[in-house]
Amino acid sequence: MFRLWGRIFKDNRMIKDHVAQDGDYSKDRKTMVFDTIREICHKFDVAEPIWLLPNIDDFAYRGKVRFNADNFIEQIDFDYLEIQIIEE
Repeated sequence: MFRLWGRIFKDNRMIKDHVAQDGDYSKDRKTMVFDTIREICHKFDVAEPIWLLPNIDDFAYRGKVRFNADNFIEQIDFDYLEIQIIEE
């Protein structure tokens, strides 16, 4: 089971979290990542973040990425959204 943990932080405190999972291994890894991120954003009622080069590098090397206000088109009311792979 592929699982991602999404967390929203404000003032260095986690205010929301959700674990999204996808067990459809007929999809490639990239599709599974984007599907689970879409589920997390829907749960938190935020727009999907825009991936910038530093985000891609962080996720590729650490399996974890933070999206701040620069990654969203809309204004956000939190400091950052953190996504982490917890099971692959």
